[in-house]
Amino acid sequence: MARHNRLYSVFFNKCPRCGVGDFFVSKSAYDLKNFEKMHKHCPHCGENLVPEPGFYQGALYMSYAFYVAFMVIAFLICVNFFEQYLDYFLFAIIPILVILTPWFYRLARRSWLALFIKPAAEV
Repeated sequence: MARHNRLYSVFFNKCPRCGVGDFFVSKSAYDLKNFEKMHKHCPHCGENLVPEPGFYQGALYMSYAFYVAFMVIAFLICVNFFEQYLDYFLFAIIPILVILTPWFYRLARRSWLALFIKPAAEV
């Protein structure tokens, strides 16, 4: 996948402009001390990763959409392949969603910013 691609930057924790600099300080979403810490500017190209105060409020809606999509897909898989265990779906999905919260948080922020910043042309 090319570095100058919005999907690349979203899935690989990279700057949406250059595709090289890291978006979050920590590479892992499960680093308990630094999972939410972001760079203010891209370490590689200097792109502003926090355009304005409150910018990432829109990422809440992205996160909600990711949660809903994940639950619908998990439910359809459960209904189609594990129908006899459908009663346990709710008990299983809640801990899974809690475990995936840091990953969805970071994914939503990267996705939200990637909507507004155009990738730089390859040089």
